[in-house]
Amino acid sequence: MRAEGLMDFDLPTGLAVLERTPATLRAMLSGLSSGWIDGTEGPDTWSPYAVLTHLTVADRTVWTVRAKMIVAQGPDRLFPSFVRLPEISETDRMPLPALLDDFAHVREESLRMLRDWRLTESQLQLEGEHPVFGRVTLQQLLAAWVAHDLQHVAQIVRVMAKQYRDAVGPWREYLTIMDR
Repeated sequence: MRAEGLMDFDLPTGLAVLERTPATLRAMLSGLSSGWIDGTEGPDTWSPYAVLTHLTVADRTVWTVRAKMIVAQGPDRLFPSFVRLPEISETDRMPLPALLDDFAHVREESLRMLRDWRLTESQLQLEGEHPVFGRVTLQQLLAAWVAHDLQHVAQIVRVMAKQYRDAVGPWREYLTIMDR
């Protein structure tokens, strides 16, 4: 049973979110100082730059790779593991505008592939094998991709807000984002 107010997965509706993420992040991050781009919530947390790197890597190595495995329905449907955030040295670090462009390009290719497949309802029910969760459907994978984008957009907003945690003074009491 579905909770009140929740949506059932619909591919065009999901794609509408996925196609907006690059432009959303470009609008949020372009032209900002490194204090905004590289700020974190503390040790072992991700900056907006790290989140953007993660989203780009995930598009290249997780979502489309796993979707292709499911659609192919080959003998091996076990998804490869995923390195959530590869090590990036300062010398290998792309400038933010280039990373935003790279993410937009990779995402555009990913969405083109999905649209070209012209997936049917029965194809959305095809299964792959997640290394932790076990059997998952293509529909669940695609819905998770959408939610993953939204989670990371929220994470970027939260990390950025926390950069002013002390600066807001007594208003912090009303800014619940500061304590999440």
